[in-house]
Parts: sequence; C-alpha cells; structure tokens
Amino acid sequence: MEQPQLSLLALLAGLLIGAAVVGLIAGAIRARNRTLAQTSTEVPEGVEAMLDAMDDPAFVCDTSSTVLALSPAAEVFGVQVGEVIASDELKRVARVARDTGAGIAENLRLRRGAAPAEPRLVAVRATPISGRLTLLVLRDITERERVEEMRRDFVANTSHELKTPVGAVSLLAEAIESAADDPAQVRHFSVRLQAEVTRLSALVNRILSLSRLQAADELRDVRDVSIDEVVTAAVEANTVQADAAQVTVVRGGTKGLWVRGEPQILTEALGNLVANAIAYSPEGSKVGVGVKLDDGVVEIAVTDRGIGIPESDQHRVFERFYRADQARSRRTGGTGLGLSIVKHAVQRHGGEVRLWSRPSRGSTFTIRLPLSETPDLDSVRSKPRRKGRKATAAIASPVKGDTA
Repeated sequence: MEQPQLSLLALLAGLLIGAAVVGLIAGAIRARNRTLAQTSTEVPEGVEAMLDAMDDPAFVCDTSSTVLALSPAAEVFGVQVGEVIASDELKRVARVARDTGAGIAENLRLRRGAAPAEPRLVAVRATPISGRLTLLVLRDITERERVEEMRRDFVANTSHELKTPVGAVSLLAEAIESAADDPAQVRHFSVRLQAEVTRLSALVNRILSLSRLQAADELRDVRDVSIDEVVTAAVEANTVQADAAQVTVVRGGTKGLWVRGEPQILTEALGNLVANAIAYSPEGSKVGVGVKLDDGVVEIAVTDRGIGIPESDQHRVFERFYRADQARSRRTGGTGLGLSIVKHAVQRHGGEVRLWSRPSRGSTFTIRLPLSETPDLDSVRSKPRRKGRKATAAIASPVKGDTA
C-alpha cells in the first residue's frame, strides 16, 4: 500500500511543479509583451485606418517627435510621415502628454504651411496611446474665433451707438417737460426730439437689416430682377434728400439688364450708395448712377465729386459703424452701417463691391453682379408675388451720411 501512495504523491507534486513553471513562463511572456508594447514604435493595428477616415488633421508621433502615421488633412500643417514635427509647440504638447500619461488640450497658433502663411488658431489634443507613441488631433478654430469676436464687437458697438440717441431723447423729453409753459421752447425741443427719434429708428432698422443679411442661410425671395427698376427705385427713394442738398442725380448707361436675386435687398444696397454720394457732395454738384455690362458682369457705379476717402481709410469703410469723417457723419445723422449692408447684400448675390476714391476728387462705388438671361416678361408680370413684400421697396429709407 505504501508504494502506490508514494507514486500518487509524486504525481501530484509533479503536476504542481509543472503548473508553477507554466505560470512563471506565461507571466514572463505577458510581462515581455507589456514591455514590448510600451517600448515599441510600431503603430497599433487599426490606428492608420482610423486616421485615414478622419476629417481633422491628426497624426501619431514617437518620443523623438517623428511622425509615424497621419490623416490626409494633417499635411496642410506641414506634417509628413518619417519627418520630425516642425512646430516646437506641438513637440511640447506631445511630450507633456507622454510624460504625464494623460491627455491634454491646448489652443496654439500654428501656420498652415511655411511663412509667410497666416498663423491659425488651432485646438490641439494630445493623448498617449503607448509608452512611446502619442496621438495628436488638431482642429482649426480660427473662423469660429473670428465670428465670436465679430459678435462681441457688434454687441459692443451697437450698445455704444444706441446710447447717443436714447440719451438725447431722454434729455429732450425732460426739457420739454420743463418748458411746458413756453410754447416756443416746446416746439423747438419737439423738432429736435423728432430728429433723434428718426435717427434711432433708422439705426434700429439698419441693425435689423444687417443682422438678417448675416444670419440668413440663403436669399428668401429670389427672382429675375430688372436693374432698371432697381436703379429707378433707389434714385426715387433719395429724391427728397437730393433736393434738400441741392444735388442733381443723373442716371445713364446700358438698359435692359437683369440679375437673379431679391429686389428689396438690392434696392436698399444701391439706395445706400446713392444716399452716401448725396450726403458727401457739395451743393450744386451731380451724382452719377451708371450701368454697364462687362464680360457677363453687371456693373452699377455711383459716382460723386465730394470730399473723397483717404487711401488709409478705404479698406475699413465697409466695417460696421466705421466713419472716416466722424463729425460730418454725426451731423448728417449717419449710422455707419450703410456700406456694411451694401457689402453683405452684394456678397449674398454672388457679387462684389469695388471702391475708387481720391481726397477732394470724389468717390466711385461699383456694385458688380452676375448677369442673368432676360426673362420672359409676360411670365414675370403674371407671376404672383408674396403678400407684404414689394419688389423694389427698400427695407428702410436711406439715411444721410452712413459712410466714411
């Protein structure tokens, strides 16, 4: 009996020893695999396929900042497989993520290509995927930042511009109340109050018009638009202003041209240019409105012989609330939004606005729009129009001195 028991014990001991050896070997293999994973510079399986499917710039780099794999969009930032990252800032972000073992995110200024390319604001996120490899994902947020800055500036400028007429209305109302026993003073203050109310109303209308042009995804009432009708409506809307300023508006050029767009918006845009030309023209002078066709493009030029715009201000006259001549614009009741509305209105129609000006010689603003084929006039006349919209009526009557 003793011999079988000893054999059984020996067998069990051998099994235990074998299991222990297998466990040690397996543990050693797992440890070796972990070490290899931590020290390997090979891109893990599936990462390259993921990068190929990404729209954002992204790439994987090793501890020497050498790029091992990238997405197609990463090449615009000068990143190439097998090359060292050129940007010291990207190297630093990758190193920090690798050293800490945690993902980090920063906003950096990077160039898309070599200098003198304009620096772009880029959101960068770095994530370690092994001990030696780091994934960096870039997102260009320049336009988003620009739009946000424009929004902040617009709100700040609007608040500032509204304070002046609102404050004037408040003071004039108090003055009228104080002069209740003096009819002459009441009439005087009432006239000034009406002027400020008109100015405030014009400013609000211009802000709403500009907001609609900037916010809308597409034009709402696109149709064939007669340039002859647009010019007629714009000139007629400023007849009273021209008579008061003793300025003659002369129109001429090619007739019978058509474009595609919203007549209401185009009329207001051209009306703003005519109003500005009148406001900055001397008494007894003429303002010209000319139309011509240039290689498939309709050009509507508004020319004055007024004070002109210095070259240093010409690139800014289309900015919101910008006035080259602050005193004159304030005196004529300008809002500083007229040319900004013109620019956005024309751009929404696939066109552009050009400016030529010389101090003391005058200015010429030219609207350029793609030519449209002459429509079937019978169908145009019979086509029903939406209620509450006029084909050639401006959103708001142009106000003097909206520009420079």
